[in-house]
Amino acid sequence: MPVRFGAQLWPQGTDWPTMRDAAVAAEAAGGDSVWTWDHLLAIQGPWQQPIFEGWMSLAAIASLTSRVRLGLMVGANTFRNPGLTAKTATTLDHVSDGRAILGIGGAWFEREHEAFGIPFGATTGERLDWLDESVGLMRRLLNGELVTHDGPHYRMVDALCEPRPIQERLPILVGGSGPKKTLRTVARHADGWNTSGDLETVQRLLEILGNHCQDLGRDLGDIELTVSFPMVIRDTVAEAQAVRAAQLAHNGMTEQSNAVILLGSPELAADMIRPYLPLGFSTVIARLAAPFDRETIDRIGEVSELLG
Repeated sequence: MPVRFGAQLWPQGTDWPTMRDAAVAAEAAGGDSVWTWDHLLAIQGPWQQPIFEGWMSLAAIASLTSRVRLGLMVGANTFRNPGLTAKTATTLDHVSDGRAILGIGGAWFEREHEAFGIPFGATTGERLDWLDESVGLMRRLLNGELVTHDGPHYRMVDALCEPRPIQERLPILVGGSGPKKTLRTVARHADGWNTSGDLETVQRLLEILGNHCQDLGRDLGDIELTVSFPMVIRDTVAEAQAVRAAQLAHNGMTEQSNAVILLGSPELAADMIRPYLPLGFSTVIARLAAPFDRETIDRIGEVSELLG
């Protein structure tokens, strides 16, 4: 399968025309998908920085593009009732003529929950229990079921998602790497999974996911595997490092020492991505900080060509 590339546009520290133009450029450059965050406060650098809301941003991008798939990487389950999330994703699917992906995760940024009075849950485990219950309900609603549910956290009485999505099966992508709960939710319900990290870490997580799939009678091959990296493409590493430093300064942050970052030529990026492909990863997401580097967006296609 050819490698598909996507662009994840940070919605913080930018204005709308800049973000809009970057999304349009990603499609023009041959990208397969455009993603953004689902946060109410900035998560990199000072939290007081401006940031756009995710679902509305995707709807606007849908009206400006015609081919790229669109999703949150990933939505915060705590922000919305699963019925509302299913309806929102369905509406995006119609606005985009069948290009929506429902990206979802357990949520982690307590400050934004505190700021806006959104229940955060007592523990990470509790939020992941909410996520598992929620994703199961979303899947049933998107499949067209009339849902009545009286669960530990959510309740529905004859809930219905009409109109149905344009896609016969609107995909749900779960992001996260929790071995006991998140990856089991992926195995049970998800059509896609997003992760990041060095090859050894990703191999270990993929093995855990495979074990969950086996326990649940699920074929791991039915799940789209996506991996994401911060990326700056330039002819030399030094040039890429200078661009990355300016991006970090713009967002009031320092480099994340534990992140796998692709800085340099298309050949270097391809060499770093290539070992992930035999594991089954078919989609690579470039994490792009504002101000969005158009040269990187325009040259991701060179990386794709090198990977065949």
